[in-house]
Amino acid sequence: MNKSQLVTYVADRLDTSQMGARDLIEVVLGGIVKGLREDQSVMLSGFGTFQVKPRKARQGRDPRTGEPIRIEAGHRVGFRVGKRLRNSV
Repeated sequence: MNKSQLVTYVADRLDTSQMGARDLIEVVLGGIVKGLREDQSVMLSGFGTFQVKPRKARQGRDPRTGEPIRIEAGHRVGFRVGKRLRNSV
């Protein structure tokens, strides 16, 4: 399912317009991003937990030249699935 299919699904389930459903989804996703920025994690009970995780600097390889390059340290977002979601899939 892609984002437009999700918008259609939400609009049908809530008996609202596609614009209203799209706005609702944008607000929810924006809230998740805000939570990750401020608290480093967002826990949705029964669904799962999004968490910011550090990534160490490492050696990589330039795909065009094959030469080794240094990849800087950074952050990534991980997701740990909740029990209810795990059992339903």
